[in-house]
Amino acid sequence: MKFLHTADWQIGMKAAHVGPAGERVREERIAASQRVVELALGERVNFIILAGDTFEDNAVDRVLVQKVADILEKFGGLVYVIPGNHDPLVPGSVWEHPAWVSASNIRFLKKPEPVEIPGGMIYPCPLFAKSSGMDPTAWIKAGGGGGIRIGIAHGTMEGVPQEVPEFPIALNAASRGGLDYLALGHWHSTVIYPGADGVARMAYSGTHEQTKFKEPDSGNVLIVEIPGPGEKPEVRSVSVGGLRWEAMTETLRSAGDLAQIRERVERLERPETTLLNIQIEGLLPADDRGELKRLEELVAARFLFGRVDSGRVLPSPLDESWVAGLPAGVIRQAAERLRSLADPESREPRPDGVTPEIAGRALLELYALQEGGEK
Repeated sequence: MKFLHTADWQIGMKAAHVGPAGERVREERIAASQRVVELALGERVNFIILAGDTFEDNAVDRVLVQKVADILEKFGGLVYVIPGNHDPLVPGSVWEHPAWVSASNIRFLKKPEPVEIPGGMIYPCPLFAKSSGMDPTAWIKAGGGGGIRIGIAHGTMEGVPQEVPEFPIALNAASRGGLDYLALGHWHSTVIYPGADGVARMAYSGTHEQTKFKEPDSGNVLIVEIPGPGEKPEVRSVSVGGLRWEAMTETLRSAGDLAQIRERVERLERPETTLLNIQIEGLLPADDRGELKRLEELVAARFLFGRVDSGRVLPSPLDESWVAGLPAGVIRQAAERLRSLADPESREPRPDGVTPEIAGRALLELYALQEGGEK
């Protein structure tokens, strides 16, 4: 048995966190769905499993529902789909759309009961709510016989801290249920879990297209091959994501550090399909002010989405040139006072609510205003 395991397409995701690039991000999720089907055809899999959260929520535009059904129908082979916690099976859900009936190869599994498939059985765990403290796989008792046994579930692996219960799944869910493989959805990173015997029978495929920064090992699907009942599955991760989400965290320690950061950014490949977020902290020499502005312009101009967060950058308190170039009088006095307040080791009494970070930002803005007035 050979099949493709995917999950968490979240079609209709707003992507407001990347501003105008959100439209491209939404389009790429559709394009990635098409790539999943193309891969399934190329790999000659027996079927596709979509383990929940196909849609961002149940309020998505119904045109998107039809579009996803059309994409899955192009596979031709059987596609097994369960609802997740983003698109649970509730009155008025996306699963009431007639597209799921029209597409003859799509099997929407809406009951927690065994489903016979060629060569085995599927044990689906559909969700009927946004959150729950119940293990959705607890009902599965596959036992012996019946060919290869595949579970499909959506939830959080046991042991992950959660403020709100999100369908906790036991670490031994696959072995406890007598499954040859448990296809998981909910986490956006690809994670393969070996059992007590060292054999991987349970995995998150991760989302097919990354959704945000610092989401490691996402943009993948899993190709799973199982020779026979009880035999070791071969699980292979394949990248299908089209966009690259690059997050950089940098600390300024000496003059020239910003130039080195800019040079690394200039070497990044595929800027037109890269979303870049740079967080910078540390002490900024006065002579590097122009380098910071240059970096911000480069990131904004070259990449699909670019942001430089310099909110934790402080003027170097040991750099006398921060105030030496300002005109004598009130402006220089204000700069000297702000420079002192920006020094974390300064013992000077601080006004209420003034932190080194706030004073440092104020000093940087004072210089920007002064430079703007001189043009």
